Amino acid sequence: MKYCAFLRGVNVKGTNMKMVDVCQVFKEAGMNDVGSVLASGNIVFSSDKNAEDLKVTLEKAMSDHFSYEAFLFIRSQEETEMFWNSIPFEKSDDLHMYAFVGNSGVENILMEEFRKASKTENEKAEIINGLFYWQVPKGNTLDSSFGKVLGKKSLKDQFTSRNINTFEKVLKKMTDG
Repeated sequence: MKYCAFLRGVNVKGTNMKMVDVCQVFKEAGMNDVGSVLASGNIVFSSDKNAEDLKVTLEKAMSDHFSYEAFLFIRSQEETEMFWNSIPFEKSDDLHMYAFVGNSGVENILMEEFRKASKTENEKAEIINGLFYWQVPKGNTLDSSFGKVLGKKSLKDQFTSRNINTFEKVLKKMTDG
């Protein structure tokens, strides 16, 4: 089965790694057809194991190799397609759209945090098919009230986010090989 591992906190705040090295760790952990998409930690691979077992195996391999606490969120190709196919917002040159990959139920935690946060004009969030989506004006991602919540240490093992365009690139890699 084809999967994508979405890694949290890669190449930010001093956790720097080359994707070629990450791919090698995946190969050494027994994954097949390994490739990366962008430098933000999106690793496409094949395995006959289930996502839960892969998460445990790959987090340990990554933690051991790079000497950091690794958090990965594994999704099948079908699950990854759902992120792309469920986008609730209209595309706009002035807005960024993000989807959040995380533990079961994290979308409700994120929505609660979003409701409490102050918002800029055109900043929105929606849960579609159990997936949390956030739209924010370009240039406000890290400065927004909700954007600051995303860096909370208490949430670091719960989710990671990707610009919606990343899902398109990941899916292309999954289907084209």
